Amino acid sequence: MALEHYIAQLLYRYNCVVVPGIGAFLAQMRSAVIDEASNSFYPPTKILSFNGLLTSNDGLLVSYMAEAEGISYDKMLQKLEVIAKEWLHLLYEGERIKLENIGELLLSGNRKIIFRPAQNINYLTSSFGLASFVSMPIVREVLKKEVVRLEERTPFIITPEAREKSATSARSFLKYAAILLLALSTGLTAFRFYDETKSTQQLARQEAEQKVTKQIQEATFFDASPVELPTITLDVISKRKNVATHYIIAGAFRFKKNADRKMRQLQQKGYNSEYLGTNKFGLHMVTYSSYTDAQQALKALHEVKRTRSMDAWLLSKK
Repeated sequence: MALEHYIAQLLYRYNCVVVPGIGAFLAQMRSAVIDEASNSFYPPTKILSFNGLLTSNDGLLVSYMAEAEGISYDKMLQKLEVIAKEWLHLLYEGERIKLENIGELLLSGNRKIIFRPAQNINYLTSSFGLASFVSMPIVREVLKKEVVRLEERTPFIITPEAREKSATSARSFLKYAAILLLALSTGLTAFRFYDETKSTQQLARQEAEQKVTKQIQEATFFDASPVELPTITLDVISKRKNVATHYIIAGAFRFKKNADRKMRQLQQKGYNSEYLGTNKFGLHMVTYSSYTDAQQALKALHEVKRTRSMDAWLLSKK
């Protein structure tokens, strides 16, 4: 079991991956960079760092590895605890822990873990296939000197008066061309501003809807007595009768075929999964199981979050 392999996979999708007992690997977005001194261009990337104070288990890495390895959540947690102890023992012995495509860990003089990130991989998926490159500098020629030198070499006699007259005509032409270009650029700028404003409003509206959907799907219930766990009440578009029921939601999908696939997978694993319908955001909802008693639903939710998925949440409707 290569732990760094699973950490690297999660870093493509998340900005924080906690290894229980060791610390958290953090990813921060950095925009594209142009180094004018060396004419080098660098694409947008994620910069990796490490925080040794974030050692508490958040369930992300354990749940992901448990599902990938096909074992229970508790067994995977025990394995990670053993690996964490082995890493700490190696660090205190003065050795370095090299994590492929991530970096290396070592211990400083004051007994703190130092992380040196790898520079050969970019975890920003939007920059896939982009690499840094060096561009040759642009050398601009002084055209006036070239024209004068060419005139001196030609067999035609070009007097200073003729040259001055030609230059005056050229300046007049450039003046009117500049006025025309300014008018065109002003019109294009106004049209582009209107188009960008309209696009920005559409993007802001879509982003707001996506944030609301994400907050609904990623509702997290912390360790507390089942009575204190919160519930979320939504109006669900469904053909069911108006009966007070509590559902443990496994996921909400934009496409119906993905919801059906998830439902079949859960049914094969023994869950009484069913298709619940669509919510007001148009997402197709799939359940682990449903209950008429709220206390039983909360107890079952706690068990699913502990053994199956931390992303499960409770929906109650009338």
